[in-house]
Amino acid sequence: MTMMKHFLGAAATLALGAGAALADPALIFDLGGKFDKSFNESAHNGAQRWAEETGGSYNEVELQSEAQREQALRRFAEAGNNPIVMVGFAFGESLGEVAGDYPETKFAIIDMVVEEPNVRSVVFNEHQGSYLVGMLAAQTSESGTVGFIGGMDIPLIRKFACGYVQGVKAVNPDATVIQNMTGTTPAAWNDPVKGSELTKAQISQGADVVYHAAGGTGTGVLQTAADEGILGIGVDSNQNYMHPGSILTSMVKRVDNAVYDAMSAGTDMETGIQVMGISNDGVSYAMDEHNESLVTDEMKAAVDEAAEKIASGELEVHDYMSDNTCPVE
Repeated sequence: MTMMKHFLGAAATLALGAGAALADPALIFDLGGKFDKSFNESAHNGAQRWAEETGGSYNEVELQSEAQREQALRRFAEAGNNPIVMVGFAFGESLGEVAGDYPETKFAIIDMVVEEPNVRSVVFNEHQGSYLVGMLAAQTSESGTVGFIGGMDIPLIRKFACGYVQGVKAVNPDATVIQNMTGTTPAAWNDPVKGSELTKAQISQGADVVYHAAGGTGTGVLQTAADEGILGIGVDSNQNYMHPGSILTSMVKRVDNAVYDAMSAGTDMETGIQVMGISNDGVSYAMDEHNESLVTDEMKAAVDEAAEKIASGELEVHDYMSDNTCPVE
């Protein structure tokens, strides 16, 4: 329904030839929808911030299937939307096919590198932010066992996991980190029931803090952690508010900033690879009124010191995607 509404709107714009509307940016969400309380929602928040601050408007679409990726890109490009921002690594192949056909259109892809002259590729140092929340998990755990639940089993999510394990082991070298992935297909991003089941399984093995990097599946992880009396760790957006007092922190990945920056640049958006990490506020850990009672001043000081060392280059967190290995596992 959403896709049809926006595509019909785009067709009408073409028919009318309205000049101003042709420069509107567009945002394409990944599967799971813009209100997934995680990755997509962060992108939505960035677009909304841009619209509110500038008074501008943008087109958007929530995909319902993998097959719609290329279609969405072409329809927005044909409609004159510029730039076109897409959320998620899975757009990589489709964008590679489409970008060259619309050389005057700027594209921004988040979480994937597409080497075309009219594409901005935004990637994040998720391993750095995951290291910080891993430190908090280890400092909080009473059992010495913590968990990680990923969504689709891909190198990007292994990157989250490896950073997390490094942070845990930096605090407690003897800690146990249980890891599970939800699945091997895109459905793994939107299966809260499976997320709940995996959380219960990890709790049965002694985990008392569980970090998820699983999109919509993570709502099941965080709900079950709260229900079972352990602590969860959110991801992408600040998810602390979802279960106040039961979410230790969230590894905040500033997808909102990436979308906001692309839309703000408009047709003058610089292309190439943009890396967002601790040093440029691309990733961080969330502190607010919902978790302040869970994180002591001593814990925060230790994590902030590590963040400063990572930003300066004094401390290097291994990136799983650099060689598809994790030295601490």
